[in-house]
Amino acid sequence: MINQLTEDFKKALLSLDRVTAKNILTDAAHSQGPIECVEKIVVPVMEQMGAGWEEGKVALSQVYMSGRICEEMVDTILPPLDSARKAQPNMAIVVFNDYHFLGKRLVYTTLRASGFELKDYGRVDDIETIMTRIQNDSLEILLISVLMLNSALRIKNLIESLKEANINIKVIVGGAPFRFDKQLFKEVGADAMGTNASEAVAVVTKVMEKLR
Repeated sequence: MINQLTEDFKKALLSLDRVTAKNILTDAAHSQGPIECVEKIVVPVMEQMGAGWEEGKVALSQVYMSGRICEEMVDTILPPLDSARKAQPNMAIVVFNDYHFLGKRLVYTTLRASGFELKDYGRVDDIETIMTRIQNDSLEILLISVLMLNSALRIKNLIESLKEANINIKVIVGGAPFRFDKQLFKEVGADAMGTNASEAVAVVTKVMEKLR
């Protein structure tokens, strides 16, 4: 039953058929519960869509629009004040000292479409600004997206500054430099890395377990 629903939901998203996708998800939420619906249908489909893009089988526009559609529907069946959301750590995503927004947008949309709440810090260049926002928002997880190697290397300075200030936070990084060098995230001191948007849910979930 779930496999068929997942396949039908994916087909509707690929066709950008918002009405059919909404009907499938709404019916599933009523019969199985909103949390199960998100975890068993939305999350797997978003992961498949992201993997399909990486393999060249799904257009970027389809991934983006599907994510936005899912994001809207998840907000409907899983309201921001839902108890499942309250249990999540405070998170934010940022483009650090870079101008590459596409990767950040895809990760943000994928996480939101999968039922996560997180703030979008946009683009920030200086360490002090990020540290201030982290403290003001009491963040527990920060996701950082970069495209250029120089920006990736600067993350080490940010993490060292966070430690010096005794700011306890988990940092997840992503972007081209970390895909090219799988050990780079360790060199800059990050807690984890994701190679693409489809991995975002699994990576964040794993880091969340370390906070418990």
